[in-house]
Amino acid sequence: MSVAAESPSPSLSSLSEGDDFADILDAELELASSADPASRGEPPGSPSHDEAEEEEEDLAVELDAVGQGSHKRCRVEEQHQDQGTATRSGEDAIGSVKDAQIKTCPPHTGFIGGLCFTCGKNQDEEDFTGVPFGYISEGLWLSTSERDRLRGSEVKNLLRERKLVLILDLDHTLINSTRLHDISAAEMDLGIQSAASKNDPNISLFTLQGMHMLTKLRPFVHKFLEEASNMFEMYIYTMGVKAYAIEIAKLLDPANVYFDSKVISNSDCTQQHQKGLDVVPGADSLAVVLDDTEYVWQKHKENLILMERYHYFAASCRRSGQSLSELMQDERESDGALATILDVLKRIHTIFFDLGVETALSSRDVRPVIKRVRQEVLQGCKLVFSRVFPSDCRPQHQIMWKMAEQLGAVCCSEVDPSVTHVVAVHAGTEKARWAVKHKKFLLHPRWIEACNYRWHRQREEDFPVPGLKEGKGKEKVAENAHL
Repeated sequence: MSVAAESPSPSLSSLSEGDDFADILDAELELASSADPASRGEPPGSPSHDEAEEEEEDLAVELDAVGQGSHKRCRVEEQHQDQGTATRSGEDAIGSVKDAQIKTCPPHTGFIGGLCFTCGKNQDEEDFTGVPFGYISEGLWLSTSERDRLRGSEVKNLLRERKLVLILDLDHTLINSTRLHDISAAEMDLGIQSAASKNDPNISLFTLQGMHMLTKLRPFVHKFLEEASNMFEMYIYTMGVKAYAIEIAKLLDPANVYFDSKVISNSDCTQQHQKGLDVVPGADSLAVVLDDTEYVWQKHKENLILMERYHYFAASCRRSGQSLSELMQDERESDGALATILDVLKRIHTIFFDLGVETALSSRDVRPVIKRVRQEVLQGCKLVFSRVFPSDCRPQHQIMWKMAEQLGAVCCSEVDPSVTHVVAVHAGTEKARWAVKHKKFLLHPRWIEACNYRWHRQREEDFPVPGLKEGKGKEKVAENAHL
């Protein structure tokens, strides 16, 4: 993470944008701790002059040994010295450091390892409300004001690099996993476990040895990550446990070029059973979320692109028939879910950076762009539903109705000449017969779901309504194919 030089205080804000976030925190904590022995639990009293010199020599050797981090620690020390925190040796110098620290904290900007990284005070003894960022550096907490300041700096860096933020779910979005004891008999007969034990990247099927699990990478995932990384700063965000998330990250990113420490798991969430952008350094206005589960993003639905669930193993699709593994099939790389969504992401990125020139870059928001691209899918379509919803419910409140409207369609309750599609589950209804008579599209509700997942209007003939005579159905679709 990049940090801008905006504040004269000896905190994170006093370092340049090129500094590494973890090194900055380490330097702050090291200096705060070395300046105040009491904060480390050491007995009170000042060191002798000789001891102080020896400690300075040891510190100089250590800083020389850590390479790049040495320059950052030295700069932090110089900044503390310039502001009077190390102007005198012995007892008076330590007293002046403590006085300066008391004046600057609280409010505390953050804690790491239980200690304030500016003054060294113990977090348990302070009235502090902040946001955990343990996935960036273990034990790291930031105040909301410090998080917001860092977000501002991160936004500047992202926009300078023409990048947005991409939040990626794991299970059923990029991968599918199953426990070894859940492998079906059919999968055992096909040798799934044996194939996974080879960890052959060509088949993208792996064994997680310590977790007694198999994992299948979704087709096109490596190419997807490669191309998306040119447009987005990417984060993994899963409701799985940390150890599992890290193992999957190694499979997705074996060279550690995409995610590094940006792996968020259930222990990093600030609300139970919910995912939130409060633990992501980039601003909400730059974030695009790919996830197969909508309800975990209650506060950020406008950022969400809902993914079609990837069911490879039998255990994950027991309610929907045979699995891809049992059928010895898989999604096609060329036009599968990830390839389709990559095209959507490219369009979102282009609109945000290249087509919004009337708005200052710093004021742009990706959420209206997502909404705009989604509404293009069924633009120009007018839909009537026939016995798709329960008779005692208002159709405007039903998920399918709302989904069609989000895709840009106009939905209505009664037929008229401007209607282009009749959505039904059987061809025998009055409205279905009207559609056939007036040469309108008659199709199954699954068509809307497919359009929603694919972000592209799907071929109507692929979603016939049961009970429709084959000849008539094909004839009507062909006649309306120009729509």
